[in-house]
Amino acid sequence: MKILVINPGSTSTKVAIFDDEELIASKTLRHSAEELSHFNKLTEQFEFRAKIIEEFIRENGMQPSDFSAVVGRGGLLDPIPGGTYKITEDMLEVLKSAKNGEHESNLGALIAYEFTRDYNIPSFIVDPVVVDELEPLARYTGHPMFKRRSVFHALNQKATARNAAAQLGKKYEDLNLVVVHMGGGISIAAHRKGKVVNVNNALDGDGPFTPERSGTLPLSQLIDLCFSGKYTLAQMKKKIKGAGGMVDHLGTNDALTVQKMIGEGNKQAELIYKAMAYQIAKWIGRMAAVLKGDVDAIVLTGGLAYDANYIVKWITEYVSFLAPVLVFPGGDEERALAMGGLRVLRGIEEPKIYAENRLAI
Repeated sequence: MKILVINPGSTSTKVAIFDDEELIASKTLRHSAEELSHFNKLTEQFEFRAKIIEEFIRENGMQPSDFSAVVGRGGLLDPIPGGTYKITEDMLEVLKSAKNGEHESNLGALIAYEFTRDYNIPSFIVDPVVVDELEPLARYTGHPMFKRRSVFHALNQKATARNAAAQLGKKYEDLNLVVVHMGGGISIAAHRKGKVVNVNNALDGDGPFTPERSGTLPLSQLIDLCFSGKYTLAQMKKKIKGAGGMVDHLGTNDALTVQKMIGEGNKQAELIYKAMAYQIAKWIGRMAAVLKGDVDAIVLTGGLAYDANYIVKWITEYVSFLAPVLVFPGGDEERALAMGGLRVLRGIEEPKIYAENRLAI
């Protein structure tokens, strides 16, 4: 069964063709700033991106009717449980309206649907960032005006959890795992029997600091800074996401550069980098507590998981007493999307319907 995967990003669209589990073609279609400057809204990029994806399909000797399914990256929908979702009209309306925010991932479902609607071929999204499976206790904060939200790297978290389960010779739904996605943002989640019952909000200043995000900060100091008159609202938000964490401490968000600095004897770089690992380990401990210590494995993934000499080594030293540490470097989003579609095509998983599963939170 051939599956087309569409994964839009801010300056590129990644496309791939799978034949069952085998990747047979892939390409990153780059979009220059000049090309994108003609569009006022993201949804206006729809035809532009769809056209070059169609060219990719034809370059590989295929046409849209040759596919068993098309899978797009999920966008900013209302909160929903994890799984593979059939793309429906009501889902498309939410993404077109951008009621939950504008993001390139919103285009994934729109384009996927375009390539299937005339051929009676199913189109899906898989585990978008808005996946919400939090248990009730996880939603509470110390003030009734605030509730914790589930925003994390759901696609890679879920896919890697399934890979870990396969390595352990068990089903994902039978295991308790702490999964750590480590990239520009870092999400650390408690997976209990196939559901993410607790996770830090990896987008909005919750969790450990990361290569470019501040993570959780001392509240009183943060409030004082907000009202100091030195910074605008936009500048403060930038300190939380984009200009916080490692990049603010060391002037770079590139882990390879920091590793080189450490190798050259830069003690400050080593201290900051180790502090990030230390905070990640603390959050792993929090999620282990959520699982009441019943943890089958701690799973490390994302780009930073390639760093066996420092990050993986340091984290393992702190947390290996809790459970075995499994490492799956990187995050193959295109494969994760394809496998979600393939599970449905093979009848392993039932496709979910957005209208029936959206959560009122």
